[in-house]
Amino acid sequence: MNSTMNCEVCPANFNEKNLKKLGIDTSNVDFIIALAGNPNTGKSTVFNNLTGLRQHTGNWPGKTVARSEGAFSFNDKKYKIIDLPGTYSLLSASSDEEIARDFILFGQPDVTVIVIDATRVERNLNLVLQVLEITDRAVLCVNLIDEAKRKNIEVDSRALSKKLGIPVVLAAARRKEGMNELLNAIHEVSTGKFKCKPYRISEYSDELHSAISAMTEQILKIYPELPNVRWVALRMLEGDNTITEAILNGEIGNLVNSYQTRISAASDSVEVN
Repeated sequence: MNSTMNCEVCPANFNEKNLKKLGIDTSNVDFIIALAGNPNTGKSTVFNNLTGLRQHTGNWPGKTVARSEGAFSFNDKKYKIIDLPGTYSLLSASSDEEIARDFILFGQPDVTVIVIDATRVERNLNLVLQVLEITDRAVLCVNLIDEAKRKNIEVDSRALSKKLGIPVVLAAARRKEGMNELLNAIHEVSTGKFKCKPYRISEYSDELHSAISAMTEQILKIYPELPNVRWVALRMLEGDNTITEAILNGEIGNLVNSYQTRISAASDSVEVN
């Protein structure tokens, strides 16, 4: 996949022929897309470019944290896209982080698009690596590439894609640059045409591997349908109190049910102008 910026992705050539912005019509979708990223990386601009909305917001079920969702169709497939709260980590230090983590873990979106700031790639990679520990289906959108160029910062998208094992798209969402490539990357990952091989941190000791396996076995005895159970086991071993309490008090089952219904019951959203 060619991820370089060229005339094919300039604003004048943002090809909306195969893109239909569906706004709030999220019925009968083929794929669910999660939009993750640090605050102030331009996630909302990407969301608006694809859905035609100017932020369609409401609250997450049982939370006061705002959520945004909309839809678009591309190449005869319909996508529901959910803009997760901006967060620097998935380690659940705040409600925003907990929501983003739980949706990727238990909602199991078909593709997670991670939006990062091209001027702060190294800093933003912390979240990227955490997401890749959870899901095999991701696309990295390196946004604000125009600002990076002004600061003489170059991003080698090919090298980054090879290292991370996922498609990497350079974008300037405010100018609609890179949106064609982003749509194509989402389509290829969601339909299985692009097989991601995400980079994972694997430098665990034999003792830790054994502990993870033992913990995973115990969790599956109680929650045999729990997705991403190995990651859950690792978090418990690392002392994540929210995950541990959810396992012990049974709340984990409610979380899975809530997110695997893909928040379809949360239809109380209103458009923000």
